[in-house]
Amino acid sequence: MEPPVPPPQEQPPRPRSHTVTTTSSSFTANLSASSSTLAYDREFLRTLPGLLMVTEIVLGLLVWTLIAGTEYFLYPAFGWVMFVAVFYWVLTVFFLIIYMTMTYTRIPQGLCFNGSAFLLYLIAAIVDASSVTKELDSHNYNSWAASSFFAFVVTSCYAGNTYFSFISWQSRTLQ
Repeated sequence: MEPPVPPPQEQPPRPRSHTVTTTSSSFTANLSASSSTLAYDREFLRTLPGLLMVTEIVLGLLVWTLIAGTEYFLYPAFGWVMFVAVFYWVLTVFFLIIYMTMTYTRIPQGLCFNGSAFLLYLIAAIVDASSVTKELDSHNYNSWAASSFFAFVVTSCYAGNTYFSFISWQSRTLQ
């Protein structure tokens, strides 16, 4: 037989303190200062760089959807064009969000992004245009020809944004 368990003893209630002490580290203070609400810049879409960026997104989408609707995977040149078109389309959407939320004030401008987009899109547009022939696949000819045209238009948009990024960068370095 087991010995009986004594009943639990009730503890007297503790007096409540009305003093609250809080501490904060410099990490949380810096975190709260840097994670303030994001601003929304509606006027950016009315500027020339904003209009060029929206044009890059719309026409870049056309470039890769026109190629994606074909059997591009049979031809390595069109695979390269797809890579450049999709890669820079995604990055341009990302940068549009950064500019619209004014996050760019906290990070460096996109001169390298726009310059590399211009250079790689130019190469992709040239590869696209030189690969379009009726002998290759007459069924996909119109889509490939249209994608080539829009690739050059998107290239010119990235060239314009590269110019504006350069001017912006140059004006900050001269100050």
